[in-house]
Amino acid sequence: MQIDISYESLPIFEALSSKVRIDIIKLLSKDKLSVKEIADKLHLSSAIVTMHIKKLEEANIIRTERVAQRKISSLRVDEIDIHFPKKIFNAFDTKETCIPVGHYTNYSIKPTCGLATLQEFIGKVDEPRYFMDTRRMDARILWFTEGFVEYQTPNYLNEDEKAEMIEISMEISSEFPFHNNNWPSDITFYLNDVELGTWTSPGDFADIRGKLTPEWYPDNLNQYGILKTIRISNHLTNMDGEPLSNITIEDIPTQSEVWTLRIEVKEDAKNAGGCTLFGKGFGNYDQDIKIKTYYS
Repeated sequence: MQIDISYESLPIFEALSSKVRIDIIKLLSKDKLSVKEIADKLHLSSAIVTMHIKKLEEANIIRTERVAQRKISSLRVDEIDIHFPKKIFNAFDTKETCIPVGHYTNYSIKPTCGLATLQEFIGKVDEPRYFMDTRRMDARILWFTEGFVEYQTPNYLNEDEKAEMIEISMEISSEFPFHNNNWPSDITFYLNDVELGTWTSPGDFADIRGKLTPEWYPDNLNQYGILKTIRISNHLTNMDGEPLSNITIEDIPTQSEVWTLRIEVKEDAKNAGGCTLFGKGFGNYDQDIKIKTYYS
C-alpha cells in the first residue's frame, strides 16, 4: 500500500495507533481468523474485537468475508510505504518538463505487455505491435516484461546556463500477469545514454485500487506503483536519498538539444520482473514522468 502525508491517509495512521489493532494484524499475518477466534486469542470480548476490526477495514488494511456461517478476516496488505513531501532545493533556478507515458520515441519490449488510455485498453494486451498504435499517445499506463521504452525531451537550458542537478520522478512498479505484490524486478535507468543505475521494484500491486485508476479498469490488474525520484547531483546519483550510482552531473552530456531517458528491464537481469509505468489518471499520483533541471 502506498500512502502519503495527507489528511486522506489519516484513517490508516489512526488504525495503526492501537496496541490491540497491532496484535490483530500480527495474528492475521499468520492465518485468516474469525472475530471469535481473534477474541479468544487476545482474551477480549467479541464486541471489542469487532470494533477494532471495523477500524482496520475502513483503512483498507484487512478485509472480512462471509464463509459459511462465519465472518473471516484476512490481511489486504503486507507492506505500507509512506511517501514524505519532497525537500525543496532553493539554491538554483529550475526548469521542468512532463512526459506522458505514451509519448515514448523508441521501444523494444516483450510480453506480457499492454497499454491503456483513461477509457480503454489500446488493442489487444500481450501483443507488442500495439505499442506502435497511433492511440499510444493517449496512453496513461503501460507495462512490459522485458526490454525498454525510451523518451525524448527538449533541453531548455540556454548556452549561459549550467545544469547543477537533474531530478527525474515517476510512478513505477514491476509487471506480473494480473498482479503479485511480491515480484521483484531490476529496472535500469539511463539519461543521454549514461546508465544511472538499477532499482529493484518490490512488486506489482493490486491489494487495493489505485486512488486515480479509472473505474472500468479491472481490479485484478496492476493498480498503482511507487513514486520514485532519481537525483543526479555534483556528488552522485541517488534515488529517494539512497545512493544509486557514482554518476555525477558532470558525467551527463547536457549540451545536446534533446535529452533521452530510457527505462529498461535487461534480458540478463537477476530479477527480470517487468515494468509498469503510471501516468496522469492512473495509480496514486496524478503525474506523468517529470524531469526537473536545477541550474545556475
